[in-house]
Amino acid sequence: CSTGIPFDGGLRCLCWKILLNYLPLEKALWSSLLKKQRDLYSQFLKEMIIQPGIAKANLGVSREDVTLEDHPLNPNPDSRWNTYFKDNEVLLQIDKDVRRLYPDMAFFQRPTDYPCLLILDPQNEFETLRKRVEQTTLKSQTVARNRSGVTNVSSPLKTTPNSLSEYEVLPNGCEAHWEVVERILFIYAKLNPGIAYVQGMNEIVGPLYYTFATDPNSEWKEHAEADTFFCFTNLMAEIRDNFIKSLDDSQCGITYKMEKVYSTLKEKDVELYLKLQEQNIKPQFFAFRWLTLLLSQEFLLPDVIRIWDSLFADDKRFDFLLLVCCAMLTLIRDQLLEGDFTLNMRLLQDYPISDVHLILKKAKELQDSK
Repeated sequence: CSTGIPFDGGLRCLCWKILLNYLPLEKALWSSLLKKQRDLYSQFLKEMIIQPGIAKANLGVSREDVTLEDHPLNPNPDSRWNTYFKDNEVLLQIDKDVRRLYPDMAFFQRPTDYPCLLILDPQNEFETLRKRVEQTTLKSQTVARNRSGVTNVSSPLKTTPNSLSEYEVLPNGCEAHWEVVERILFIYAKLNPGIAYVQGMNEIVGPLYYTFATDPNSEWKEHAEADTFFCFTNLMAEIRDNFIKSLDDSQCGITYKMEKVYSTLKEKDVELYLKLQEQNIKPQFFAFRWLTLLLSQEFLLPDVIRIWDSLFADDKRFDFLLLVCCAMLTLIRDQLLEGDFTLNMRLLQDYPISDVHLILKKAKELQDSK
């Protein structure tokens, strides 16, 4: 796997599921485990997305029973409405981020072949997350209605290009891929209140979901949502410390890992290391994003997926990532040694080499030279 997994026959989807400890090594156990996990995910949907009491109250149906025990102004922290409003804050942040996933690709805006029938069934009177976002506005947000009548929630500070803000409206009963990703992140946030949702998680779940949702094996592709959820949860269990601010300076936190990129560089290329030190280019200026998001922002999606083959296959779990970061630095060493602070920052913020095979080859050389 570390030398790149062929896409044919859904091999990559299968290998990733094994490498991320979702599937056991014993093949005979796969079908029963998958059934159990996918049923569990349906259960999460029923408990966390579908809230019939609230949905019905919104529709003005059987108000009395909801109002007697609970109502929107109930100050009790255990109130379901209270939770509902809190969830909406998280949901708006997720919504803003997932709509922007890989804007250069049409994939996430396209409808999925397998919309979640549990939620879209008109008999159910459940509200989808998209409807919830449309109904919810927070003071910190500005809501603009574009010509097609879709509510685009955007922060007043960030304006997106027109092409992005004018989402194509999908007909009822259809769901775009970004909506599926939104649901995965929302359920993750509900189940992990200690970390909830942190910006950037959308960039981690995107390549996983894309890989599973384009699986040539339709039997597996149909369950891309549930499988992505569990693989994402397992991956986050390994890298979540990068997202937890209070751990930044601990041994498992992101600061320690960023320093490690520099100490590894010092070992491999002391001249380049000293140059960056002299220019006061700190690793947090660029390595924070590289490490936290597993390089998902630095390359095009197919290249990110190829890098992740090597990262997931690393038995030391992401030590190889540090070497990839070092390889990226040493491959542009001549430019960095010549450049001034501004030029070098630009190189590191917008990495110039797009050939990931070259980068991975260099990282392997660094690994072997230990």
